[in-house]
Amino acid sequence: MSSAHTPRRIVSLQPSATVILEAIGQLDRLVACTKYCEAVCPAVARAGIVIVSDSWSASAQEIAQTAPDLVIAAVPYQEKAVTEILKSGARFLGLAPKSLADVYTDIAVISGIFAASDRGHQVVTEMQTEIESVRKRTEGKPRPRVFCEEWGKPIIASQRWVAELIDAAGGEFIGTPGTQTSAEAVLSQNPDVLVMAWCGAADRVPLEKVIPVRQWSNMHAVSQGRVYCIRDEFLNTPAPTLIHGLHALAAAIHPQDFPQPAGLRCITNPVVVDR
Repeated sequence: MSSAHTPRRIVSLQPSATVILEAIGQLDRLVACTKYCEAVCPAVARAGIVIVSDSWSASAQEIAQTAPDLVIAAVPYQEKAVTEILKSGARFLGLAPKSLADVYTDIAVISGIFAASDRGHQVVTEMQTEIESVRKRTEGKPRPRVFCEEWGKPIIASQRWVAELIDAAGGEFIGTPGTQTSAEAVLSQNPDVLVMAWCGAADRVPLEKVIPVRQWSNMHAVSQGRVYCIRDEFLNTPAPTLIHGLHALAAAIHPQDFPQPAGLRCITNPVVVDR
């Protein structure tokens, strides 16, 4: 694709798209993004880019005021938000990744739009290489059973790409990725490791309070002190940042083999809740 035909003014309504733009060297085309993009991509804050509503609550007026050539958004959507994006008059690219393969495809699609396919291929290859490197380091080791959640009320299991990362990190994901479950159902599976990465909570999930409220004190993961919070952005942003999540998962699952990275926090003592 000729550079004369590539979009020059981009609005990103999803952190994953912003991270991909940065990874392929196209962040200078970004004219607006969300406050969540700032959290995962510090370069956005330094550049003073306009902040707009996200894929869930998009505003046609906000978008139109930035005069974009292309708006990139991703699930979860509201129908109303999609309507607002279309009303803005800009071209619209919608992403809906579920697996690591989908993430790689999204990187390839976005890099192709900006005539940066070679760089996109390099980014994907680097991700795949690092994932396989971690996988090889866990071969032949015990595989703890891991429950990982992306939301706490209601409890929603993490997405399929997280389950794939847990597999690479030497664990066994329990439950059905991306679906709602209950405290009782998780307790009945008695996981060896608990990971909480709540959307929008960064690394502030109140682990010490959650365990007694859910009556999980006798769970194997809790009794063994293997309850963790991983930064939301590391697991819930389907982009190259997932490699940070992979390293955090590996340290949680096999702490004797992987150093504890930034963004991983272990429980101290559960809070006793009066009933």
